[in-house]
Amino acid sequence: MSHDHSHSNLKGIKLILSIILNIGITVAQIYGSIMSGSLSLLSDALHNFSDVLALVVTFIGNKLTQSKFSKTKTFGLKRAEILAALINTTTLIAISFILIKESIFRFQNIQSINSEWVIGLSLLSILFNGISVLLLHKDSHDNLNIKSAYLHLLTDMFSSVAILLGGLGMYYFQIFWLDPLLTIIIGIYLMISGVQLFFETIRVLMQFTPNNIDIEKVQNEVKKIECIENIHHVHLWKLNENDIYFEAHIDFNKDILLSEVDNILKMVRDTLNKKFKISHTTLQPEFAINDSKSLISDHDH
Repeated sequence: MSHDHSHSNLKGIKLILSIILNIGITVAQIYGSIMSGSLSLLSDALHNFSDVLALVVTFIGNKLTQSKFSKTKTFGLKRAEILAALINTTTLIAISFILIKESIFRFQNIQSINSEWVIGLSLLSILFNGISVLLLHKDSHDNLNIKSAYLHLLTDMFSSVAILLGGLGMYYFQIFWLDPLLTIIIGIYLMISGVQLFFETIRVLMQFTPNNIDIEKVQNEVKKIECIENIHHVHLWKLNENDIYFEAHIDFNKDILLSEVDNILKMVRDTLNKKFKISHTTLQPEFAINDSKSLISDHDH
């Protein structure tokens, strides 16, 4: 538990550092857009500000997840990270739509700007966002909430690269349409990534079976255990990105002692944990009960 707690604290520190870096980028780019008259810098500043909001939501979600269980919150606030990820992905999609719309507008209204500000501040944004991306890269692999914030930062770094290329094109060749073209490409990528992550989050909230677990394979593994006749009335879902819950009725093929039942149920739990990474198991042992034996059932009894 102490290891989990220290790991969570480390995640919190990384998020705070990323928030500070992105506040710095946002302020600098707003100032630069005023000085240069650049709409691209202003839109990138707004994009960076969305990163700040995403990181703050992620940080709060991360902290809430650590809250203790209680009589009124028997799961604690473990779902907070998933709700935070939902907010992040929604803003990700909204920002991508705004970027595409703004880019189309810029195509129709090409204006010359002070490109030196664009080049300098896009380089600063690439540097700061790059640091933030490196800070969150490892945790983004196993946490939807961190992953959504990570995607915010990664796409903003790509957006800054596009703006840098646009700035260089404007400075050396006066190719003013390059910036909106690259921004449209990044906006489309951002929207696709956001939609995919949105549906991943919805799957968890709707308690769908995890993609990586086949319920029939679970059934076959459980039925291999001695004295078990069948498994039915199965429910399998993710509480959050890390905790997989499982409940089922277990049919025994003979009437055995309660102590023997406990030993067999422990074997079931160990098998589910080892082979399917199922972290929390609730099992109802049964013998000669006349009920529905279907694997999946919508009946409570």
